[in-house]
Amino acid sequence: MKNRDIKLSDLIDIKHGFAFKGEFFSDIPTAYILTTPGNFAIGGGFQWGKIKYYNGSLPDEYCLSEGDIIVTMTDLSKEADTLGYAASVPKSAKILLHNQRIGKIIPKKRDVNLRFIYWLMRSPAYRNEILASYTGSTVKHTSPSRILSFEFHYPSPEDQCRIALILDFLDDKIDLNRRTNETLEAMARALFRDWFVDFGPTRAKMAGEAPYLSPELWELFPAMLDEEGKPEGWHISSIGDETDIVGGSTPSTSNPIFWNGDHYWATPKDLSGLNSPVLSDTSRKITEEGLTQISSGLLPSGSVVLSSRAPVGYTAITTVPLAINQGFIGIKCTQSLSAPFILLWLKESMELILQNANGSTFQEISKKNFRPLPIIKASLDLLKAFNTQSQGIFDKIIASEAESRTLAQLRDLLLPKLMSGEISIRDAEKMVEDAA
Repeated sequence: MKNRDIKLSDLIDIKHGFAFKGEFFSDIPTAYILTTPGNFAIGGGFQWGKIKYYNGSLPDEYCLSEGDIIVTMTDLSKEADTLGYAASVPKSAKILLHNQRIGKIIPKKRDVNLRFIYWLMRSPAYRNEILASYTGSTVKHTSPSRILSFEFHYPSPEDQCRIALILDFLDDKIDLNRRTNETLEAMARALFRDWFVDFGPTRAKMAGEAPYLSPELWELFPAMLDEEGKPEGWHISSIGDETDIVGGSTPSTSNPIFWNGDHYWATPKDLSGLNSPVLSDTSRKITEEGLTQISSGLLPSGSVVLSSRAPVGYTAITTVPLAINQGFIGIKCTQSLSAPFILLWLKESMELILQNANGSTFQEISKKNFRPLPIIKASLDLLKAFNTQSQGIFDKIIASEAESRTLAQLRDLLLPKLMSGEISIRDAEKMVEDAA
């Protein structure tokens, strides 16, 4: 083991959170949000998941502030995916509460660089030590004492600052790409909703309003709604008639010949942490032999996947050929209905999808129940125009997501090397400059 000259306990304390009473938890928005282990991303960092609000009395000392560093000490996942990792409290219009089993980092000295500590607690060396000492099987636990016992080489204050700045820069750029993609996706959803859900252009024509699209687009929309309330000349089809619907499966996990190959193989978990609606990588891969165990084979790039159980509703466009497990419905798109159209239709139809799900142990939408779901078909010229506009938006999302993956790989490469001194800070700065 490399020589280390300081423990975390020399620099920080970890304050336990408060046991807020479950009777005051709510799904109805209030001014207070409970911070939970679900707010920690795999690998560290903060993520917004399912929000749980609180409407009880509030101990002021358990309100978190923007920039506070917190650490999770409980994890329910099989691999303890987030246990012990650190996150930074984001800016929020609502107050985040310091919940139990979440630790808050308290510096012991004024000159402790909390951003350096934050990155240290995302490093592989720290992670390995936490995994080697946790307790519990179904629910994994660590403790402040285990975390604080971690030893490491302590750089100079100047080097700590430079290391934190390098890693923060990469994370900030990744976050900027995420927010840009959210805006782009919102633009695509608004366009789809206006054209194919609200029938905005047709309603505007009926009301005698001025055109708000280019003349060549405006003329593609019917001037009236028919007796069914849809634009004249459009018809209702089913998703099963307009696309090729397939399922997936899992090769035997006890047979190593099926695993660690070259083919991407997706599970709903691969979609749970996506920052944009595109799937370009999977946590596991299968071999050619493994692929023979999946009747649907490889979905082509540009397919759409929908998690059909545990939970129902994750969606993404694939940017690489991949196979899927039994927790998905795979949708191979046609020329008239593009992948962006299908993805946006899924998001707009989620309530209907959930209404057609069933199951006692967990909700599931079967292919049999999914195929008949109605989908509206406009003229081919209008669909082509929409596909052109929406594909342009999604191409920007895909490019931004690819850049974020590259930056994340560089961050994950530099993090352990900077912490161990294996790479000089100047060389790391040059690598980041070249990447940016």
